[in-house]
Amino acid sequence: MKLRWGLAVFAVLGALVVPAAPASASVPSVRCTFTPTPDNPAARPVVRPWPVAPTRGTVDVTFRFNYGPVTVRLDRAGAAPCAVQNMVSLVLQRFYDRSQCWRLSNSSRLGVLQCGDIYEVEKGGPGYKFPDEVSGAETYPRGTIAMGNQGPGTNGSEFFIVHSFANIPANYSVMGRVIRGMSAIDRMVADGIIPTDPNGPLDGAPAHPVKIQRATVGR
Repeated sequence: MKLRWGLAVFAVLGALVVPAAPASASVPSVRCTFTPTPDNPAARPVVRPWPVAPTRGTVDVTFRFNYGPVTVRLDRAGAAPCAVQNMVSLVLQRFYDRSQCWRLSNSSRLGVLQCGDIYEVEKGGPGYKFPDEVSGAETYPRGTIAMGNQGPGTNGSEFFIVHSFANIPANYSVMGRVIRGMSAIDRMVADGIIPTDPNGPLDGAPAHPVKIQRATVGR
């Protein structure tokens, strides 16, 4: 049963990775390295993404929060095609379904909603990691969706959405931006923050729990 399910996931991911094209045409792509982390096993059972990512087109992902849906447009042709590949894979495997966003910040330096960790802030990833995809010129304006990490080359399932701005180093792979539903995130911010982070009183857990009820590819 599990084996058949895993193979089915690979088939679906393969279809997304290599779209139909004439035999004479080649699909622009890059190779990705997804390395298992046995010392930090998967919080939920998933297979690693297909290690070849297309570098053409976009894909929409909708996060259905308890505050309402938020749709992001991920750019395969941008600087982080492997990060896009990873997020699509996790969404298709329902990794983010019924998960909680543990961190919300609204300071003069950082205004983001951080999600993707299953257990708590920065704990509960997919059981693998992959390298950063940054040029050093990245910026993080309102609506940006980018990978979170715990240091160089530690990308997994964590991501953040910028609700105001983020004056941070260009160390985080940018996947795309919100195209619908920023008002839902604004309501999360308006409900307040429970300070739990030493960075300041406007950095901690959302005062009202923020949950991803389901994530889907498409709108």
